[in-house]
Amino acid sequence: MKYLLAKLRKLYRNARISQKLFLAFSIMIVIPGILVSLLFIRMQETQLYKDAMATGSSHVSRLNEQIRSRMDILENASSTALTQKAFVDFIHSNMRGDGLRLVKFRQNQFEQMHNIIQSHEMISELSFYVDNPNLYEIWPEIYHYDKFWPQEYWVTLRDEGGAAFRLFAFKDGQHTLSYYRLVRLPGQQQKLPTIMEVRSQHSVFFSEMLQEDSGDFFSVVMDGTDPSRSVYNPQHVFSQNAGEGLDEILGNIHRQLDVLHQNKPIKVHVGDQTYYALYRYIVPLNAYVVDIASHQALMKGPRSWYVLVVAITLFVLLLIMLLVSHTTQRIFRRLDSVLSSMRQVRKGQLDAKIVTDLDDNETGDEIDEVAVNYNKMLDEIKRLMTQVVDKQLIAKNAQLHSLHSQINSHFLYNALESIRMQAEVQHQPAIAGALVSLGSQLRYSMQWRSDTVALSEELANIQSYIQFINFMESGSIVLKADLPPEVLSYTIPKMCLQPIVENSVHHASPSGGSVRIQITVRVEDDSLLLIEIFDDGAGVDPELLASLQAVLRGESDTPIVASKNGLGLENVHKRLQLHYGKGCGLWIDSVQGSYTCVTLRLPWENVNLGGW
Repeated sequence: MKYLLAKLRKLYRNARISQKLFLAFSIMIVIPGILVSLLFIRMQETQLYKDAMATGSSHVSRLNEQIRSRMDILENASSTALTQKAFVDFIHSNMRGDGLRLVKFRQNQFEQMHNIIQSHEMISELSFYVDNPNLYEIWPEIYHYDKFWPQEYWVTLRDEGGAAFRLFAFKDGQHTLSYYRLVRLPGQQQKLPTIMEVRSQHSVFFSEMLQEDSGDFFSVVMDGTDPSRSVYNPQHVFSQNAGEGLDEILGNIHRQLDVLHQNKPIKVHVGDQTYYALYRYIVPLNAYVVDIASHQALMKGPRSWYVLVVAITLFVLLLIMLLVSHTTQRIFRRLDSVLSSMRQVRKGQLDAKIVTDLDDNETGDEIDEVAVNYNKMLDEIKRLMTQVVDKQLIAKNAQLHSLHSQINSHFLYNALESIRMQAEVQHQPAIAGALVSLGSQLRYSMQWRSDTVALSEELANIQSYIQFINFMESGSIVLKADLPPEVLSYTIPKMCLQPIVENSVHHASPSGGSVRIQITVRVEDDSLLLIEIFDDGAGVDPELLASLQAVLRGESDTPIVASKNGLGLENVHKRLQLHYGKGCGLWIDSVQGSYTCVTLRLPWENVNLGGW
């Protein structure tokens, strides 16, 4: 036995992964698949039962509301009849004493009462039972009290508030529902009270409610004290199938009816059949409206699914196993190509990409996604290597530029200071001021103690530049930069604003002309510092503006040449993106003949700012 187990373990260990997966699927899918199918059918039965109970509960509630609504109609009709006070008074008077008076009563009060009855289609008969020895019984609406049975029922009416409904009327009540109401209690001339009876045929009162002869639920209106006294449609399929056993079903259900638990379904067993019942109690009628359904009828559909579902499940599982076997073989062949490419990259061949044969709009599966991301990773590695080289070259160029600018810097400073002193002695303050501005610019551009400076230092250098340009070209360039104090100490890359201001000076207006330059700052989304340099000059040609914006978006390889001096827009934009990412850099917006606005996007967190 141990030898056999060891042999099997060895065979499993040496088998290919595709073979292991096929075996795993064969063992772990077939049995659970069958169990899940059976569980699914069981869940369907449970859900079907819940849905059926919900439907039945909604239906029985609707029947309850309809019955109560029709009972209200009968009650309102009786109230309307009692408003005919002249009619009620006359039937309690001496109707035999004056024939002319009786004729007038027939033409007026009786006709009005008859019209009230006729206006309600639900009412089949409205009768008054009066204890009046002089009553004239010539119409079916008026009877002497001795025609009413049982005569002592008026006591029950008095105890129940003067009115009551009965599902089955006392007189000819097999197919009639009645509403009884006390009109007048015994008085000096009456030994017995007057009772009004409003009768409605079951076929009319329960019309539309009990007409269905098919469906899962069988509707019954059942007397609260006697289950044999019930109203239902004998042509319903349920009634036909139950046959003589219907009385037993209704009796078993009636014994479990409980006014306090009306929302709980009743379950009864009669023979080998199980039945569910949902009901509502109608208090004024002392009756229950009940919906009955057979468990076998409700579950007839799901039971027939068992064989079909099991057969379909087995067939689908067989197809799945065949598909798994074929798919795993294809997957591992593609994985071999991925492993082969990785081995070549490990040897230093960064061009050993994985061939996916995908179109531009295709995404492929997970292995294709791995291959695509792997190829992008190789491209990103090469890009980063190129970026590091570019960054190093830019840093070297900046250092060389700084070193070159510092040659004989002390000699230049001393020479400019001597000339400024001579201008002061000869009372030439304009020349002296221009020399001070020029010296400040030279000192700022030549001294690179750090790659970043405070925003206030960059602004001071720009102001010196504007003063010198106004002196040199006799221009009237106005620079406005009223910035919040907390922003002035913020560190920014050195010489990132100077080239943009130079462009505004040289291109926004003719030589010696006037232009207004405004520098503002704002924070966007608490993550970006936006520095906007706005001028109201000539603007940029639309075609040139479009090409500039395309380059700034990275959609064009054409270099930007927008400044003859300094590092230029392209250098500033590239420096910002190399060190702070694609979210930073420059953006230019302009309307020819109106304005030009250049926006610098820098990280707002000061700790993230740095040089290069």
